[in-house]
Amino acid sequence: MDPTQMGMALVGAGIAIGAAGIGTGIAQGQVGAAAVGATAENPKMFGKGMILMVLPETIVILGFVVAFLIMNA
Repeated sequence: MDPTQMGMALVGAGIAIGAAGIGTGIAQGQVGAAAVGATAENPKMFGKGMILMVLPETIVILGFVVAFLIMNA
């Protein structure tokens, strides 16, 4: 792979992780607010709120996997 192709692959990997991070941040902000509200009304909702907070984090893991695959192509 020549330097131009490698540079473009690294830019693509950075975009993959960056976009996944931004999307996760937006999702966790909304889910977190709802989870705190639900927990304030009913403390038994804490476990469900934590599970829902973890789900958007899988988007970042997927972005990292895509970036890893791009860099090793």
